Amino acid sequence: MNKKSDIIYGIRTVIEAVKSGQHLERVFIQKNLKGDLYKELMLALHNTSTPISKVPVERINKFTSKNHQGVVALISPVQYHTLEHLIPKLYEEGKNPLILVLDEITDIRNFGAIARTSECLGVHGLVIPSRGGAQINEDAVKTSAGAFNYLPVCRERSLLDAVRYLQESGINVIACSEKTDNTLDEINFTLPTAIIIGSEDVGISPELIDLSNEIAKVPMTGSIESLNVGVAAGMALYEVQRQRKD
Repeated sequence: MNKKSDIIYGIRTVIEAVKSGQHLERVFIQKNLKGDLYKELMLALHNTSTPISKVPVERINKFTSKNHQGVVALISPVQYHTLEHLIPKLYEEGKNPLILVLDEITDIRNFGAIARTSECLGVHGLVIPSRGGAQINEDAVKTSAGAFNYLPVCRERSLLDAVRYLQESGINVIACSEKTDNTLDEINFTLPTAIIIGSEDVGISPELIDLSNEIAKVPMTGSIESLNVGVAAGMALYEVQRQRKD
């Protein structure tokens, strides 16, 4: 559980935090909560990508014994970005965008390791879903060796919409998956690029694979046909840097 200093509680307190631009990792709301303040809270949260969990009051009581009014929020250790601001900024700065899209990576250690590798290998931003993936908590920040302090993270409600926006912005979207005969060294990574990395158990969702411009895999010669997701991400990003330095 997060330290007490990482949480805020009370409906009005959370509303004011949202309105002031405070970035929240998740908001826990007591099931069956009603009233005008509750409606105001939901309206304020509607305009953000903050994940919301409707939970029994017993779950909220575990965070604090004080008068929480059925609402507790976890403060995010990072400031989130949006693709609509990040991508134009990269182009304006004359950069060749390299974006990593994480499709429901749930293991905190993998998440942190990918962030660390991404920062080291020139990724300009991570895209994560607002629901279904690992949270950027204290453990994730620690595992990333501080990379989350330098690497922009965009938390998007829909990865499908995020990928469509990337494509509309002139970015070639590559699904890194073993479900193809094409290998990463066959892809032209000198173009503006976004690479999709799938979850540890089921990989990339079929909808995202169908939407991608190309599919490619890490070339392997061993008997085991899959890699740890963090290792696969690192190898894909190395191939990008190898091509862009030639």
